Amino acid sequence: MADHDLVLVTGAGGMGRLVTERLRAQNVPVRVLIRREDDRAAEVRALGAEVVTGDLTRPETVAAALDGVRRTYFGLSVSPDHLLAATVMATVAKAHGELDMLVDMSQMTVSQMTATSTAESHQQRLHWLAEQVLDWSGLPVVHVRPTTFLDNPLFTALAARSIRENGTLALPFGTGRTSPVAADDVAQVVATILRNPGEHAGKVYELTGPRALDMTEVAQEFSKALGRTVTYLDVPLQWWRTEVLANAGLPQHTEQHIATMAQLHRANRYDRATIDVERITGKRPLTVEEFVAVRKDFYLG
Repeated sequence: MADHDLVLVTGAGGMGRLVTERLRAQNVPVRVLIRREDDRAAEVRALGAEVVTGDLTRPETVAAALDGVRRTYFGLSVSPDHLLAATVMATVAKAHGELDMLVDMSQMTVSQMTATSTAESHQQRLHWLAEQVLDWSGLPVVHVRPTTFLDNPLFTALAARSIRENGTLALPFGTGRTSPVAADDVAQVVATILRNPGEHAGKVYELTGPRALDMTEVAQEFSKALGRTVTYLDVPLQWWRTEVLANAGLPQHTEQHIATMAQLHRANRYDRATIDVERITGKRPLTVEEFVAVRKDFYLG
């Protein structure tokens, strides 16, 4: 990668932060677009990244952020503005005319969707539409479609609460199987593509953990990592939505998305496993046990 190949990363937290860390570790010049100055902005500056303020829904600020940029990572946290932001990025980047790679953070459920399917969440529908817009733009795009993240509240905050209370993973997944992937592994995929776009343009990568597990097997992974018995407790979906999820303090759009994810898990829509993480990075993705083990104090309190 040439010294002048500046990479734009959207967001200083979450996936944006992880991607920035990996690019800066390889001395790749990075510009991070943030909405406001905060501690996260200071942290990416400390990594050596340039930081600019703007709004992905405002074309003029996106245009300014893209000045001098050849490659970009586009991703947002769960947001009702996702499609608008993707449309702004696509139209401004097309006019910019200098990108040789745009990595789009999508979701693996998009692989199962159609133009008229209705079982998915509002957020998943926004991802499906955003992919269409980016493809129509003619830009050199790679769609990265991770399955559910191990970092998702389903497997972190909500799991930790029930483990501390009664030693269970209390989730409404029934006998559905899942292969959650660590955000660290997804970030490594994104950074690898941005550093060496090669033949990636036009590709879709589906990212999962190393294998699909039912929730009893997931609980066994937690048990091994935490050194204590954790069992899976299948709870009714509606009870879980009203008694657990509704009390998590999440925005309505995010709550609806997570509730739908739970419903799709129960319908076995997350029973999927690929080797795309290892194919791109050369490293096997983290297992559930490995992910939980390094966060033992968090889960046990």
